[in-house]
Amino acid sequence: MKIVALSGSIVGSKTKTAMEKVMEMVEQKYPTHDVHLLDLAQYSLEFSDGRNYFEYKGDTKYLTETIMTADALIIGTPIFQASIPGTLKNIFDLLPVDALRDKVASIVVTAGTSRHYLMVEQQLKPILAYMKAHVVPSYVFIEEQDFLRQEIINDDIVFRMERLVEDTVLTVEAFEEIRAKKDAEYDF
Repeated sequence: MKIVALSGSIVGSKTKTAMEKVMEMVEQKYPTHDVHLLDLAQYSLEFSDGRNYFEYKGDTKYLTETIMTADALIIGTPIFQASIPGTLKNIFDLLPVDALRDKVASIVVTAGTSRHYLMVEQQLKPILAYMKAHVVPSYVFIEEQDFLRQEIINDDIVFRMERLVEDTVLTVEAFEEIRAKKDAEYDF
């Protein structure tokens, strides 16, 4: 199984810290899975201008193709101005509409306050559903107070992240089994 963790911001450290923790959990619990961390701060991406993804070059092409070949996508995003950052929105704009078809997507959010928790429900989940992803219903919402010196210090958050990783992998396995049963119905 190929799992891509996407750190959806080019500034700050909290989202990257959270995604590195997620990666550590995936690698520890599922050592045979192919796991990649895509930290947008480490890449030079072009802005989407309406071209097909395969017409882009360099980092832009690499990121879009890596995302589209994944079985699962764990998206980490901060909340900026009650919304997802433009860098993450640009990734969605670079991808074709059905780029996430049959992929499982789960979400880790970092925020300065709990006031913006509905951003996931009102913005991010609809984008993922529109792109045909199977979205893990629960997500992890991490506030400023849950971090200390670039480390997550809230045990409940760590537990919820472990559960999210497990739910993501189990959801991929469940959908693979469903597709296999459907495919077995055909004789060709």
